[in-house]
Amino acid sequence: MSKPQPLNHTREQITSLDKDLLALLAKRRELSLDVARSKEVDIRPIRDTQREKELLSRLVKQGREQGLDAHYVISLYQSIIEDSVLNQQAYLQSRANPDTQKQQYNVAYLGARGSYSYLAANRYCERRQVNMQDLGCKSFDEIVQAVESGHADYGFLPIENTSSGSINEVYDVLQHTSLAIVGETTIEVGHCLLAKNGSKLEQIKTVYAHPQPISQCSRYLALHPDYKLEYCSSSAEAMERVIESDDLSVAAIGSAEGGALYQLEAIAQDLANQKINQSRFIVVARKAIAVPEQLPAKSTLIMATGQKPGALVEALLVLKAHNLNMSKLESRPIPGTPWEEMFYLDLDANLASDAMQSALKELERITRFIKVLGCYPCETVNPTQLSNSQLMIEPDTSRAEHSDKPSVTQSALSCEQSRYSKTNLDDATEVTIGQLQIGDGQFGAIALISLPQESELYSHKAKSLKEAGFQGVILEGLSHQIDIGTNILEFKKALHQFDLECIIAVEHESELKFATDHASILLITGKQMHNKPLLKQVGSLHIPVILERNTMASIEELLNAAETVLTQGNQQLILCESGVRTFNDSVMPSLDLAALVDIKAITHLPILINPCYASSQQTLSPHAKAAKQLKADGLILNFSSENSEFDAELASHSELLRDLYQ
Repeated sequence: MSKPQPLNHTREQITSLDKDLLALLAKRRELSLDVARSKEVDIRPIRDTQREKELLSRLVKQGREQGLDAHYVISLYQSIIEDSVLNQQAYLQSRANPDTQKQQYNVAYLGARGSYSYLAANRYCERRQVNMQDLGCKSFDEIVQAVESGHADYGFLPIENTSSGSINEVYDVLQHTSLAIVGETTIEVGHCLLAKNGSKLEQIKTVYAHPQPISQCSRYLALHPDYKLEYCSSSAEAMERVIESDDLSVAAIGSAEGGALYQLEAIAQDLANQKINQSRFIVVARKAIAVPEQLPAKSTLIMATGQKPGALVEALLVLKAHNLNMSKLESRPIPGTPWEEMFYLDLDANLASDAMQSALKELERITRFIKVLGCYPCETVNPTQLSNSQLMIEPDTSRAEHSDKPSVTQSALSCEQSRYSKTNLDDATEVTIGQLQIGDGQFGAIALISLPQESELYSHKAKSLKEAGFQGVILEGLSHQIDIGTNILEFKKALHQFDLECIIAVEHESELKFATDHASILLITGKQMHNKPLLKQVGSLHIPVILERNTMASIEELLNAAETVLTQGNQQLILCESGVRTFNDSVMPSLDLAALVDIKAITHLPILINPCYASSQQTLSPHAKAAKQLKADGLILNFSSENSEFDAELASHSELLRDLYQ
């Protein structure tokens, strides 16, 4: 065995490689601008998604040859592609509006340096390679006034957040300004608890924060009811108040990047309620801009419809008639006119297009008030996704075929008008959460893991499950946990690290609140299938639900339970068949594949099969393959709580999934 080289030497090699990587990334960015110059001449669209797919597919294959897993390669290059697209858009936008180009922008934003508005403005200017002369403001009105008066070239206004929703004060400001929206930008909002060096988490008694972060971190703050909350005008002000205090028991909610500007340390991270927490900002200026036709554009309107039934519907039908996609609709009261609303619309279209111009003429005719607030490049770059076969780790299935004359049970025919029935909804339901897609021809693979598990193996297991082809993981056994919160949250963090959806099994009604707060999907176990109050509760939630068939329940009883969920409003419902009790075996249930056929014929709802309870080691694979052949929408495969058995189970399940995906 060769002697390892000194640590300092290894670190020097890594430093040298990092320098080379940065140089190569800079060179790649320069080449992407050459591509933009070519597209400027040919007037070709910025994005070529087919080429992006071919690029990622090739890189995944080459990465595997170098020992790199697909998840790592794809996440890395999706960031590179996004950077390339946004830089090309910024270049073409500047070429189309030469009169707006300066070496320095005066930018007005909310708060002081370190606020999220400051970070958004700074990144926007950096992408355009211009210097930013920043002007911190105390309110949204002050931002608008700074731009209107000419003291600032641009103003940055936060318009919405994925966790707390729209920011109504900004919509109200937009009603009364002549400024035009000329751009947008979205930033990741990583809320941290920031404190002075030397502060400990258990010492904190007072937390300073802007109302928006407080709303977005409500679940974390609910776990600490002893914290005294002090509201601030911005995240920057919150950090300033911590710096000015001599007390180590105070902290602020803000970003780690912003905290670094104030020499504050993050003593707690990932505080936001949602895994993905982003804020979208609009950029306002005194003069509107032109958007080149090859850029994806967005147009924002405000309008007031007449006070008559169907007036808003009539306006929206105009958009439909011109094939215009509305990505956002927001309403706000009109001051001085009780019960009347002003509507804000974001349309995925260029204002200069024929469709938009025709639609505007019709809307001017049927609305009481209409105004274009701006047309600007859309900076939402949806990541290019590879097909399952290109990933080579996930199933590649064709769209499920539907028989013209399905064979159904007589009991189901009597319920054909129910919400679960195909006669009520022609299209098959598809439930999509992250990379997990179930239904309408999409085949999902989900692992079921029994708690407790050793926490030091969470990351290893999550990575192994992802590479084996699973897209989600069910955690069951909450009632056996001494410290539910710590175990689940740590396992959930490991799952999210590898884009695996966290599904929590609800075996007792008392577990519902915790599961709802921390899961992407709920699994209502078979023994709770007849619990109608529980079904009504999950039916009122905005979270996908897997409903498992009770081992003693008929198909009709399962569908009636599904109907209870659907009638409460939640349409993100997945059924699950795990086996039924028979007279043949008093211990092991029997997998009811005949029920699978009947259920697929009756309902548009997707159905998963868990063959593990009803299969021996010898019959598991044939049962799983039969389920897929009979158009099941996905599989659940169990793993025991014994760590010593995990690798063997993983190898067996991985081989089964590979066979199914071929």
